[in-house]
Amino acid sequence: MEDRPRWPGGPQGQPGRPVPPRGPGSAGRPGAGGGTPPSGRRGGAAPPPGGPGRRPAQSDARRRPATRSGQEQSPPEADVWERRRKHRGARNTGRALVALLSVLVLTTTGFGWAMFRPGAGGTSTADVIGNKLSAPDGATDILLIGNDSRTDAFGNPLPEEVLQKLRTTQEGGDLTDAMILVRIPNGGQSASAISFPRDTLVDIGLGQGKTKLTETMNRGKDAELTKLKKQGITDQKELEEKSRLAGKQLLLKTIENITGVSIDHYAEVNLLGFAEVTQAIGGVEVCLNQATKDSYSGANFQKGVQTIEGADALAFVRQRHGLINELERGKRQQVFMSALARKVMSSGTLTNPAKLTNLVNAIQKSVILDPALANDILGFAQQMQGVSGGDVQFYGAPVHLVGPSGEEEVTINIPEVRQFAADLLLPPTERQQKQAVQKAREAVSVSVYNSSGVSGLAARVLDEVSGQGFQAGGSSNADTMDRSVIYYAAGEEAAAQQVAGFLGGLPTEARSSVKSGSIQVYLGKDYKGPGTQNFAGGQTVRLDGVARQAAPLPAQTSADDETPITAEGVPCVN
Repeated sequence: MEDRPRWPGGPQGQPGRPVPPRGPGSAGRPGAGGGTPPSGRRGGAAPPPGGPGRRPAQSDARRRPATRSGQEQSPPEADVWERRRKHRGARNTGRALVALLSVLVLTTTGFGWAMFRPGAGGTSTADVIGNKLSAPDGATDILLIGNDSRTDAFGNPLPEEVLQKLRTTQEGGDLTDAMILVRIPNGGQSASAISFPRDTLVDIGLGQGKTKLTETMNRGKDAELTKLKKQGITDQKELEEKSRLAGKQLLLKTIENITGVSIDHYAEVNLLGFAEVTQAIGGVEVCLNQATKDSYSGANFQKGVQTIEGADALAFVRQRHGLINELERGKRQQVFMSALARKVMSSGTLTNPAKLTNLVNAIQKSVILDPALANDILGFAQQMQGVSGGDVQFYGAPVHLVGPSGEEEVTINIPEVRQFAADLLLPPTERQQKQAVQKAREAVSVSVYNSSGVSGLAARVLDEVSGQGFQAGGSSNADTMDRSVIYYAAGEEAAAQQVAGFLGGLPTEARSSVKSGSIQVYLGKDYKGPGTQNFAGGQTVRLDGVARQAAPLPAQTSADDETPITAEGVPCVN
């Protein structure tokens, strides 16, 4: 794909030098009398129009309609942007296919798993993991994949009548439209699932620049296929099996690199298994904020609570038109997963051998497991018996949307994602406290002013501060001062103290001239903290063990801003 720049280019202006206020009895130290300096940008450049990190707005004719009126979404045939997207709806099915795997891996009883073993029914396996030592954290980590393949787990094409029943066609490929990492702490009393948007841009290590996650498996497969043919291998079955495995392994390696997690198990399912499982359990209860109708996906739902299954369930999770962005569709996926888990865990399913048999038979047609998980599935189920529905929380990975509405690129900051994944192993109370602190930091904008005379210091310190979760308000130069100081707006004392502590115990002072939700850091000649060349800590290393990189892009929407969805209740979504 085209490797477009993440930030707009073009000439930028140079702001003036803000003059710190002077007060009596404090030579070289700013006082109360000067007003609010303009917030600069790192390097002194003015921010581009429309906010940082956004490409110039394009005409409305290029924007995808985002109405939620319940009217059918049928854009004009002349709309090139819509024609490009017209056939993508069928791919979106995979985004929630992994829901059934989440349920089976996390909640099904030993009875069901005993039936599900390879010897009992021929479950397909793929050695994606290989030989790997256990991670020091003691957690069990599972990568769940929803594949848009029009084949069963054994590579057999789905019959045309089955595709018609699912309201789809043979058009499509092995796009991994759902990718979820399940983290189960040592002890198995809770579990957390992180979903990754399919369009997230990442480096997959093939020298092709940024690639969408959904394309990783296919690109890995193609690269391996080329390699095998150069080695002289001509057997089509061997080429297909080895290249498919290489694609799965590349996707797993990419997720490991993003999250810093050593993955223990792999599970994959396609759209047929998803549809049949929802039918086997008698449907899933969902709730919509308003009615919706979409001819592309076949969605046609009323407002409020309703039970859906089969092709209707596929339409619920595949609908693209009428939703604001990719993350909103991801929220539907999380809600559906929770509802599916709740239904499977109900007494009507788990205590009914016939219904449980139908459930396992349905998923067995379309699931692929790594051999270690497939061969000890009953033992794993016993390990997981302590995980109840309310102890499974579904999160969206922290991502950043960049670009005009309807054309956003989904980007990530790897240290941020790694920290998020590591925090999921903390005890619930500690994790909630840490998340509350982080959310509070994200609401505060920090601007840094260089009054030390050291070139580039403000930009470096701003990078360090934003790496702790604060918004980067900008950096600029100011008149030279002997002593450093932090000014904060009313109500931001706690945040100012956190910034001060991180920067080496700088003095803080409230100032009415500082805008609400803001903190201003003035670096004087005495500053010796993070960002200075001789700082004892050297390069700041975050808790994930990764050296702090540049601050994350400003986020339009970050999936982890929301309260996690659990398998309790029926939350309404758009």
